[in-house]
Amino acid sequence: MLKSLDPGTLTQSDYDRFRKLIYDKSGINLGTEKMQLLRSRLAKLLRGKECESFKAYYDIVVADSSGVELSKLLDAVSTNTTHLFREISHFEFLKKLIDGWTSDSQWRAANNELRIWSAGCSSGEEPYSLAMVVHDALQKHPGIKPRILATDISTQVLGQAMRGQFVAERAKSVPPAFRAKYLKKVQAEQSEAFRATADIRNLIKFSRFNLMTPTFPFKLGFHVIFCRNVMIYFDQTTQEGLVNRYAKSLVSGGHLMIGHSESLNGIDHPLDYVEPTIYRRD
Repeated sequence: MLKSLDPGTLTQSDYDRFRKLIYDKSGINLGTEKMQLLRSRLAKLLRGKECESFKAYYDIVVADSSGVELSKLLDAVSTNTTHLFREISHFEFLKKLIDGWTSDSQWRAANNELRIWSAGCSSGEEPYSLAMVVHDALQKHPGIKPRILATDISTQVLGQAMRGQFVAERAKSVPPAFRAKYLKKVQAEQSEAFRATADIRNLIKFSRFNLMTPTFPFKLGFHVIFCRNVMIYFDQTTQEGLVNRYAKSLVSGGHLMIGHSESLNGIDHPLDYVEPTIYRRD
């Protein structure tokens, strides 16, 4: 049984220390006003390590060469709330994109894969929504193989995402035809839930990835990148670097979609504006 420990007040110097570490390792900018939020998020981690102060826990994280404690810290400060087909206009736009590409004989001749990246996929609602749209849109084109990469910095939410299971509340926004075709009812912790069918689960590769990686390692470009409601945690300099790395990771004619609360205004980047929250690489 864990001892009852009170680490006391999170001092300004403690907060600044953690803020810098989190920013340097993940790009997440907590700002100057999230001290109490950070204190509450760290409390459980401190109890788990029986730390008597926030400084002692910070020292443990920094000294851990395995990165496990850093991963737990970043899990704790990340906010992961979403639902299937959130901001549905993006999925409708994606369907139009795929229909346009697959109706073009030259595009089909040049592409035997459709590659999509869900960057900052959280607990999986976004990539499973993508998989439903893609599977449905490519049924008439068996020669085009869909590949969906779903990444997040949080190992905790990736573990949830791999299960492909969602409480009923998060599945309400799924179009009825897709719900009937791609989701199966299951019983989970005395509540109704849905699990994605194997056809959908098998389209997605989940992987931990830090978006602050200076050079993305992907050998093949993506046709579409979804990075929605992720950049709101970054300052403008970090956003600009990330968007430019995304641009390099898109094929010619590929699209980047960002969250409806986000904008690339004031950011220097090579992408063409298509409509609010949607950008295209020449």
